[in-house]
Amino acid sequence: MSGTFFLRLKRKARAINRRHREARMVAAALKSPYRPILAQIIPVRRCNLSCAYCNEYDKTSEPVPVEEMARRIDRLAELGTLAITFSGGEPLLHPELETLVERIRRYNIIATLITNGYLLTAERIKRLNRAGLDYLQISIDNVTPDDVSKKSLKVLDQKLRLLAERAEFDVTINSVLGSSIRQPEDALTIARRVRELGFKGTVGVLHDHSGQLQPLKPPQRRIYDEILNSRRKSFFSFDYYNQFQKNLVRGLPNQWHCRAGGRYLYICEDGLVHYCSQQRGHPAIPLASYAREDLERESKAVKSCAPYCSISCVHQVAALDDLRENPREALSRFFPAQEGQIAPANLPRPIRLLTWFFLPSKPHGKRRVFQNAALRILGVK
Repeated sequence: MSGTFFLRLKRKARAINRRHREARMVAAALKSPYRPILAQIIPVRRCNLSCAYCNEYDKTSEPVPVEEMARRIDRLAELGTLAITFSGGEPLLHPELETLVERIRRYNIIATLITNGYLLTAERIKRLNRAGLDYLQISIDNVTPDDVSKKSLKVLDQKLRLLAERAEFDVTINSVLGSSIRQPEDALTIARRVRELGFKGTVGVLHDHSGQLQPLKPPQRRIYDEILNSRRKSFFSFDYYNQFQKNLVRGLPNQWHCRAGGRYLYICEDGLVHYCSQQRGHPAIPLASYAREDLERESKAVKSCAPYCSISCVHQVAALDDLRENPREALSRFFPAQEGQIAPANLPRPIRLLTWFFLPSKPHGKRRVFQNAALRILGVK
């Protein structure tokens, strides 16, 4: 009983710390248009699974040496990066991943891990806790493994229980829909189990090799809407509010400006910066020489793949810039007014505070005083 009580206290304390750092991240993103908000970095391309739909792994690559990974993290910190995500391949195959998490946290950067979960053990969770990991995400594709994906609830439920019992970091479980998924109802089963364990749940749609997706058929759309509507609504689940995926599952394009290469960076195992996992080869510039002019140029560049892009983390980064540049229009899209209303009436309190503090281009009087004080408290330069 006492162990459970102290774990809850640790989780609460770390959650408060994360919220402060997330607020700092949002404030810094709103203040400066040319610093990376999110970088996704690959410590190893190899994976222990072979999901049929995935094009982001191989079976032979060795882990990137820890010294080289440290240099890449240091360079991202120099560029002012606010959050770094480890992906793969399977990042838990890197034997010194916890050392790399510690290096990220040394810079007060938010540290996130995307994993298939197979290699999680009680000891590995303990090491990730000690390293200071902020977020962990697992995608579960089905209830029972098949020849498309072995990332099943049946196999991973024991790992989820370990996380529920031991993890001090925030855990998100993503259920999946799309043409490769044979039993779309599995997504509902997974979402219910996620809620039972107290984790945050999301729902994703499988994309093709270029990051595009086909619209969902009506039965899958109903499941998608049911899962989305059952989620907890908070500012820090920012993807709940954007309309990108809602349009895509209905076969509708999105009119938006992709900031990949500037606000979002994808760094492959060779240390090259790409737009995203599905647009490798552009711009393919070494991170070691990536500079302010590269961030600015690529952030402004028009990407032809943008209208039907399904890479949600790139959407979320762009949403912050929409909020920065066109706050009224952005808020209307993220928080649509109810029928008969002219403007959204129920903005979350963090949104109201952040827009009041940071969005006016020329704050005067008391607002300027509050803005400067908030920036100092959050440590934003």
